[in-house]
Amino acid sequence: MIYVTGVVMQFTTQNTKEVMVKARGKFISRAVDIAEVASKRFLENTIEVKDIKIDSEEFTNKEGKQVRVSTIEITLSKK
Repeated sequence: MIYVTGVVMQFTTQNTKEVMVKARGKFISRAVDIAEVASKRFLENTIEVKDIKIDSEEFTNKEGKQVRVSTIEITLSKK
């Protein structure tokens, strides 16, 4: 809920035109929930999902193995 509040505050108090919600790995579902709750509950008919980008990142973990993790970027914008 803290992240939803952050998104809503960006649009309402700071008059931002776009907000990007980013997540990777197991937190992707949380990013989707944040975008949906912000746009359908708190700022209904005020903001919309402008763009969704999916990708993956590769990095070396603590054990020295190459790991690939999925990422998502959800861009919300004022209507």
